[in-house]
Amino acid sequence: MALEKQAYREAMARLGAAVNVITSDGSAGRAGFTASAVCSVTDSPPTLLVCANRTNDSYPAMKANGVLCVNTLASAHENLSPVFAGMTDHTMEARFEGATWHTLLTGAPVLDGALVAFDCRIEQIVEVGTHDVFICPVEAVEVGTAHEGLIYYARGYHRILHQE
Repeated sequence: MALEKQAYREAMARLGAAVNVITSDGSAGRAGFTASAVCSVTDSPPTLLVCANRTNDSYPAMKANGVLCVNTLASAHENLSPVFAGMTDHTMEARFEGATWHTLLTGAPVLDGALVAFDCRIEQIVEVGTHDVFICPVEAVEVGTAHEGLIYYARGYHRILHQE
């Protein structure tokens, strides 16, 4: 018997994850979305994966541009999450107006003050159900100075403090 979709969703709500804004820019335009489905694949070569819903309004540009940046949000950036998740009436370009951005190697927007930013090229795309898994070699990393992270757990945001 197959697991019911709602039972799976309830179980996944118990899996805490970092909140990320995935951005891209290039010939297909500037785009971005919020994602928690991001993880390391290997450190040799440095590679991560990002899962993206194919119905996401950022998906066509992300795929066509072939580059992305994983911007891991500090707690101070919590307000960006619903904006990039499409839960507001912001246009795609207006999503970027609530923060300051710069670039590293690929041209994908890097969030000023992100906990960490992974600047990547999309090397491979694997289709799984409603989503695509982008396999992304990391070309550059920028580590921020913030000490308070943001995770999404049990359908809510939670701040976590790094203590040295």
